[in-house]
Amino acid sequence: MEEVKQKAPRSYGQYCGLARSLDVVGDRWSLLIVRELLLGPMRYGELVAALGGIATNLLADRLRHMESSGVIERRPGPTSGVVYALTPWGSQLREPVEAFIRWSAPLMVSGPGGDAFQPHWLAVALPALLRGRTASPPAELGIDVPGLFMTLRIDTYGPDVILQPDRRPDTILEATPEVVLGLAAGAITIDQALPLASVHGDRRVLTTLLPGAQT
Repeated sequence: MEEVKQKAPRSYGQYCGLARSLDVVGDRWSLLIVRELLLGPMRYGELVAALGGIATNLLADRLRHMESSGVIERRPGPTSGVVYALTPWGSQLREPVEAFIRWSAPLMVSGPGGDAFQPHWLAVALPALLRGRTASPPAELGIDVPGLFMTLRIDTYGPDVILQPDRRPDTILEATPEVVLGLAAGAITIDQALPLASVHGDRRVLTTLLPGAQT
């Protein structure tokens, strides 16, 4: 990794790894931009839509700063224009982002309230909450939430989420996002979830994949 010499406009001015990390990605919206790009490269307009509420001039400023710091880069789009993507160094932010998601579990118990939610955020949250969980032989569970279908797969390497709507595992959990998060975090049991969810297929697959389904 090349040495990063760019200093944030509002640097903490401290020779500390945490302070210098926050100089680069500690501004409002920066880690949420990283969250989006952990799922793959995105166009500027796609980031605006996914983040919902960010001013376009602020997004442009955050992208410029993280690009100059070496966290993200611009690449040619698949058909035209450019997309933003994490650099290999920027991709290493997956670990701290996932740690924040696991730490947030008590904050999520109350449900979404009036907060916005986008279904694809589950694709980042589930591997974080299920980190360290393995299965042999591999197991797959389809997760059907309003607005998105995804496949949760766990094998000997750990969890992964596959965003392919035409991939339909034999067992499918149809539920709200908060129920899925609750089961993944072990905060609710499958019996508590069933009034708000339905399982199509072998319920034992849930026991293999989701902590809350075991109790």
